Amino acid sequence: MPEVFGGGAARGLPAFGIRYCTDRPGRLTTDLGLSFVVGNGPDRLAGADLLVVLPSAEPPEPSAELTAAIRGAHRRGAILASHGVGTYTLAATGLLDGRRATTHWLRVDDLAARHPAVEVVPQVLYVDEGRIVTGAGAGAGIDLYLHLVRREHGSTVANTIARYIVVPPYREGGRAQFAPAPSDSEGERLTGVMDWAAANLDRPLPVTEMARRALMSTRTFVRRFKAITGTTPHAWLLHQRLIRTEELLESTELPMEEVARRVGYASATVLRERFVKHRGVPLRAYRQAFDATATRRTAEPPDVRRYGSSDR
Repeated sequence: MPEVFGGGAARGLPAFGIRYCTDRPGRLTTDLGLSFVVGNGPDRLAGADLLVVLPSAEPPEPSAELTAAIRGAHRRGAILASHGVGTYTLAATGLLDGRRATTHWLRVDDLAARHPAVEVVPQVLYVDEGRIVTGAGAGAGIDLYLHLVRREHGSTVANTIARYIVVPPYREGGRAQFAPAPSDSEGERLTGVMDWAAANLDRPLPVTEMARRALMSTRTFVRRFKAITGTTPHAWLLHQRLIRTEELLESTELPMEEVARRVGYASATVLRERFVKHRGVPLRAYRQAFDATATRRTAEPPDVRRYGSSDR
């Protein structure tokens, strides 16, 4: 968590103040075996804009005080996030009842059995339910944190942080967590095709051409692509085009028609429809909220969160 949310001010990025607390102050052990001392109790949750429940070694039994503090944070509008075993804590508060959520793939069945009112989603990196976001294992925690930064501050900021901590800037939330590993040659071919496609989003990219470049039949290519990425080539291309659209909206003042052309759409109208459907926010509202080229504005930018701007 500090890698994503810490040190931003020194790099000209949004600054986040990080505070740690626990319902039982003292020495804690994480799911990775790390041990450290936390002296603050649940009272430190007061005023937090984002509350992240970190995973412990085993599913915890949160105290009544911590449960009340988490529910109080949710009532006043704070964003709640968890990953791994931390999702059990949110589930124990009842705030996940009737909502989708996820946890480490080894524990999805157990979480569902313990909390039948929660719709537990397996084989995803994270699930965005607006003000409550849950993630899978420890690695997926980074994906979840970057997703929150991207959702609240835009792709440019999230991508800058990802480059600084040397992780992929985006892994799609629906990507399979546990897929068979490809052979070295097959993996290299698929990676090469994906890199080529990402660099040529302004042109038509039929699956038949991608398969040909990967030296596979179309059927084999689609099957192996989904096994490795957890999604179809069509869905992956759509997602890459939307990511590139966000970057262009944030970093340039190009007309919408030119933005559409550069990401492979015949017109701005088609792009607008796709963007609203999958991002939940109009193109111009997104540009106003995250335009990195604009000078300081006197008006408050629109709250993109009210449009439900997640991918899920």
